[in-house]
Amino acid sequence: MINLPWLTIIVLFPISAGFLIPFLPQSQNRIIRWYTLGICVVEFLFVTHIFYNSFQFHNPTVQLEENYNWINFINLHWKLGIDGISMALILLTGFVTSLALLAAWPITTNTRLFNFLMLAMYSGQIGLFTSQDLLLFFLMWELELIPVYLLLAMWGGKRRSYSATKFILYTAGGSIFLLLVSLAMGLYGSDNPSFAFSSLICKSYPVSLEIILYLGFLITFAVKLPIFPFHTWLPDTHGEAHYSTCMLLAGILLKMGGYGLIRINMELLPKAHTIFAPWLVIIGSIQIVYASLISFNQQNLKRRIAYSSISHMGFVIIGIGSLTDTGLNGALLQMISHGLISSALFFLAGTSYDRTRTLMINQLGGLSMSMPKLFTFFILFSMASFALPGMTGFMAELLVFLGLIINNNYSLSFKIVITFLEGLGIILTPIYLLAMLRQMFYGYKIFEVPNWSFFDSGPREIFISICLFLPVVGIGFYPNFVLSIWASGVESILSRYS
Repeated sequence: MINLPWLTIIVLFPISAGFLIPFLPQSQNRIIRWYTLGICVVEFLFVTHIFYNSFQFHNPTVQLEENYNWINFINLHWKLGIDGISMALILLTGFVTSLALLAAWPITTNTRLFNFLMLAMYSGQIGLFTSQDLLLFFLMWELELIPVYLLLAMWGGKRRSYSATKFILYTAGGSIFLLLVSLAMGLYGSDNPSFAFSSLICKSYPVSLEIILYLGFLITFAVKLPIFPFHTWLPDTHGEAHYSTCMLLAGILLKMGGYGLIRINMELLPKAHTIFAPWLVIIGSIQIVYASLISFNQQNLKRRIAYSSISHMGFVIIGIGSLTDTGLNGALLQMISHGLISSALFFLAGTSYDRTRTLMINQLGGLSMSMPKLFTFFILFSMASFALPGMTGFMAELLVFLGLIINNNYSLSFKIVITFLEGLGIILTPIYLLAMLRQMFYGYKIFEVPNWSFFDSGPREIFISICLFLPVVGIGFYPNFVLSIWASGVESILSRYS
């Protein structure tokens, strides 16, 4: 296995297999569904095999590196590699994508194109997390745009065209900054440009230039993460997208922004990051409270969960800005935790819509009697979302708290204010989630759908919910398993700040 280019294989396998979909027989979509799901499962097995047989937990350097000269004219290399940080996100990508494909089972229109786009996204996401060349990173970043745009524009609610257009304008606009600053970094100080991370990390820039480069990358990643005030595309997108697409957006796409902020801003531009770190902490704390307050006013179920996602990603921003081992570990754990919990909540919201044909919370009520299984999973994942002890969110937010407190570079008054805002956000989260559950599942049925018979979650939906819940509880009780995956990578990054 070690002699094969396994990283190249896991990047190209999904999209290459997707090109065979047009040649499959239709057969009422069954063959297409099973084929696509099989490709996702095989890809996930490849990833887990690499993890268990080739990945070295305590090795801080880039592992399984593959380097092929691709385009000589611009010195672009197909350079791939992994460390603990990217490995964890690759595992998350494989896990969530496989479940999202299974969640998309009810889709019956244009299934060939839908499944191809899902596989194309899969390749782009794996490619981004394995990229060790900045231009290759940009190309994989761009590979996401067209599949996501089409998934939004073709499968979604009544305002799907508007949300898809808003998404493409925001993300494409941010990508312009990514391209420009990538070229500036590669061309600076040399007639022979190099975009490899291993070369860029050795470069030294004037502080003023480093600040400009940092701002360019920050705008790009702020859109995708999202960071306030570049977040407004997210509620519109989630409100209209099919819930399988929402699972990929919340579970993986947002993590691309967090990964870029760590891999590029934090690792390659340490002087500028030291300057901007306090501002990231301030923005993150404001985002937690702001998004929680806005969530109260959302009667659309998926929009309420979307604002909850924005709030929880504020902890990631604070952890990155804490400049401590504990805080950065908390940020990464929060990314994994959010990827699992938000995917589950959007999936449950979608399955409830399939039955009630409404996403308006004020039109629901009394569903606990009609759908007790769905109600149970909604309760469990909502508790996980507001960081109940024993689940992933609790340890992630606790580490972010501690990471900020132990940073001696921040004043006591600064830490008190930020900690107060974090605590306020943690208090607000169960309030708006419990209010959502009360309106949906308790009381009397306040809507009337003629000739509609309710039915609870089926075996496929229960299987998806259990698959997402098990790691939420498992990591919550034993977080050291995932923390050990990226521990050496975190230490390597923070060594640049000592």
